[in-house]
Amino acid sequence: MSDGGQNRNNRTSRPAGRRSVARLFAVQALYEIEFGGGVPEAVIADFRAHRQTEEIDGVQMREADADWFGEIVRGVSRRQEEVDEAIRAAMPRAGAIDRMEAILRYALRCATYEILARIDVPATTVIDEYTGIVRAFFGPREIKLANGVIDAVARRLRPGEYAASQNG
Repeated sequence: MSDGGQNRNNRTSRPAGRRSVARLFAVQALYEIEFGGGVPEAVIADFRAHRQTEEIDGVQMREADADWFGEIVRGVSRRQEEVDEAIRAAMPRAGAIDRMEAILRYALRCATYEILARIDVPATTVIDEYTGIVRAFFGPREIKLANGVIDAVARRLRPGEYAASQNG
């Protein structure tokens, strides 16, 4: 996850930023919607009421950016077909999104939603943030897959960002 230029080796001693926490909670909320049968608004309300601050793996999380969290959950839910289409176009094998672990699938969906809808957030930030979330749950193979898929989605949907960085 992005650390705002701070020492990356000191992650465990500093709390995650509000948007980083919102992103993690969005992945978890979408998982809960799929497997718990909840609806987005109810799950959003529950997360806001009960999970605003939390300790995860010994790291005290900051309060999540509630608006960012809600936008991601609603956006992925509302645009899931479009999001999945963009992911499928970037996947090495057709249909792989339907067979992958749910947390990995939702990290990819959240990242893709941000790339589609939040052009104010640099693609490199989105890649870094969601690769960090995947890193918290999975091993090197899944981290490499997530990084590659999100990067491919970003390059396809935001080619101007990559052209600008290569020419600059």
